[in-house]
Amino acid sequence: MRQVHLGLDVGGTASRWVACDAAGQVVARGSVGGATAHVFNPAERQRLGTALGQVAEAVAAAGLEPVGLVGGLTGFGVAASNDIRLLASEALGLTQDRILVMDDIILAYAAHFRPGQGHLVSAGTGSIGVHVAADGTTTRVGGRGILIDDAGSGSWIALQALDRIYRVLDRTGSYDAIEALAEAIFALVGGAEWHDVRQYVYAGDRGRIGALAVGVARAAEAGDATALDILRQAGTELAGLAKALAARVGERPVAFIGGVLQLHPVIGAQIRAQLPDIEVSQPPIDSALAAARLQMDDAGGQWRTTLAALG
Repeated sequence: MRQVHLGLDVGGTASRWVACDAAGQVVARGSVGGATAHVFNPAERQRLGTALGQVAEAVAAAGLEPVGLVGGLTGFGVAASNDIRLLASEALGLTQDRILVMDDIILAYAAHFRPGQGHLVSAGTGSIGVHVAADGTTTRVGGRGILIDDAGSGSWIALQALDRIYRVLDRTGSYDAIEALAEAIFALVGGAEWHDVRQYVYAGDRGRIGALAVGVARAAEAGDATALDILRQAGTELAGLAKALAARVGERPVAFIGGVLQLHPVIGAQIRAQLPDIEVSQPPIDSALAAARLQMDDAGGQWRTTLAALG
């Protein structure tokens, strides 16, 4: 069996793993079922255990033996770390001191920055900004869920579009003044009647709602002014997270990540217009690969010290 360092990025939809050799070169990678860190919920504990078991099976089938694991998990809280390490230990045959787990947004930060080096803004189904200082102090902005927050996220974009559509309908009795956006959204919903939209939104989850942002992007590509305005405002909101971090921690380079940034160029353009004096990037981040490599380089040692301070 070939010894490898294992990195894991656990999301609600899928869990991605990467195995690296001692030099940090990728030996194998794969994807298994999704899970969360909500191990206080028996169903979620079982989901995570299943995902970890699937990773263990895939790694063993590739003739690999993990000597350590670093993982980032959606929904992670420090109180759950012992339970998660126990599950990982049972699945992978590692002692718990060879397992390091953290919030997936902290892992994404570590994939691009050393502690204290920059700010990270993530915009997917939800949105959040984070800064992690060398002493483990973590500053978070946004990320409080789609009912009260997550401005600039896919869910926010979708709900803004629905709000605009129905305001036009209420004022005029038709969708004529917002036809392109309405058609794009209703095509994804699967119907244009209120009961279609109501069931889609209120009987679904935030992931389904966020998926409607694709319709806004399609309408914007067709030149719809309302859709373009919504996406431009999303850029303003995401830049606002970076401004909030700068106000609280100080100016740093800002990395923006997440699927929302791929919807339409106007979002990134608006972010840069709002942050003219700050170094802004949209780096590709492979969190599972970063997790594997954190076990073997200088940055990894720095992060282990910082994460120990986090608790």
